[in-house]
Amino acid sequence: MAVALVATGAARAEPLRVMALDQCADQYVLALAPEAELALSPRADDPDSWMRRQAEGRRRIRPTLEAAVGFRPDVVVRYWGGEPRLLAALERRGVRVVTLDDAADFDGISANIARAADGLGQAERGRRLEARMRATLQASAPKQGGRPGAAYLTAGGFTAGPGTLVDAMMRAAGYDNVTTAPGFGPLSVERIALHPPVRFVLGFFDELRADWRGPGRHPVVRRAARGRTAAALPAAVLTCPAWFAADGVAMMAKGRP
Repeated sequence: MAVALVATGAARAEPLRVMALDQCADQYVLALAPEAELALSPRADDPDSWMRRQAEGRRRIRPTLEAAVGFRPDVVVRYWGGEPRLLAALERRGVRVVTLDDAADFDGISANIARAADGLGQAERGRRLEARMRATLQASAPKQGGRPGAAYLTAGGFTAGPGTLVDAMMRAAGYDNVTTAPGFGPLSVERIALHPPVRFVLGFFDELRADWRGPGRHPVVRRAARGRTAAALPAAVLTCPAWFAADGVAMMAKGRP
């Protein structure tokens, strides 16, 4: 019996083994379970990763069954990564698979935080992370005055309307989104030339190698946005529906008149 108890205690002393199947999952596991034995995705320290500094020196493996079998995770966290056969095989092996949703508002992000925190056994840390997000939103909310209109534009020439997280971020920062069509869609150079928005919220322009010839980088657009840019959001704020979307709101709020 004593031997069994010692063995059980030793087993419990081992750190949780956590595998992230994509870059968004990387953010959650690094924030919620940094002391765990982590296996991050190959893109964990890319420039568009919010937690890239925390990912430095961490193990990174490809999201394959062979890699998962070799690592032997207790918990797998995913947003879009991992094909169905991999997920089914992991669950057959008794691995807990936590899937994050494509949140379109901050309540959805709160649900993601709670789901990931529960799956990682870090409920209290999750509550603190959500509280920090809510405090950032409250500090960024407009105190008085009107709501200026703004259009979101990516380097690739896309905008975002109702039903997107970008729209929720703009509204939280005190802007009216002038894009009324739901979801994501193109915003043409011609339309910007003829009817330039009063203000722009730019996204993904820091990725110099991406869409370097995209409509958003057209000289006409560049001239239209000069002096009218409320914020230029880095890709790291926009690639994952996570708590740091509130930091993007704070960036936009600083440019609010």
